[in-house]
Amino acid sequence: MYFRHGFILEDLPESQQWLGQALVAAFPGITIQTTSSVQEAHRTLAGGCAPDVALIDLGLPDGSGVSIIEEIKKTRPHCLCVVTSIYNDDAHVFPALRAGATGYLLKDQPIAVIVLALQGIASGTPPISPAIARRMLAFFQPPAVPDVPVLTERETEVLRIIAKGLTQSECARLLELSPHTVSGYVKDIYRKLNVCSRAEAALVARDLGLV
Repeated sequence: MYFRHGFILEDLPESQQWLGQALVAAFPGITIQTTSSVQEAHRTLAGGCAPDVALIDLGLPDGSGVSIIEEIKKTRPHCLCVVTSIYNDDAHVFPALRAGATGYLLKDQPIAVIVLALQGIASGTPPISPAIARRMLAFFQPPAVPDVPVLTERETEVLRIIAKGLTQSECARLLELSPHTVSGYVKDIYRKLNVCSRAEAALVARDLGLV
């Protein structure tokens, strides 16, 4: 894949400079147009700018770079839009990807890392920072299933009874056990459930479907 025309949307002059250097290092001979605001980017694109690769910041003084990604993908769908941002949270990452960004690089990385990421495009490697890749993978993972405490059959019986509001003495009578034995079961139940009161134990019993 050969990139002849590059486009940068970045409001900080020093960032504009090193992003331009990264593009030139990654794609020798590329010509670059630079803009510093969303409105300027819209005017530049409307004026005939047709980039092959675009580096787009998200947090601009006059809006979000997401709208520029959307515009580029509508008019030049084959353009590679790569976000270059300091933000790695869901509120920035996923709207940009939904808009059509095919890469997301964090600006806190050394320029050499950015250059390598851009050069990887030629071999089909998406230019995505590791932190963003981990966030994307985590987003699609099923929620973690909490560990369910393992109670013995007798402990489950005791928990079910005390969760209904009965005292330990009443529990001992119902199960035909000594109060001392029931007290021992209750201590074990509290330890396994990581609770310290009958009220807390009752809530856990409800969550476990015991009452």
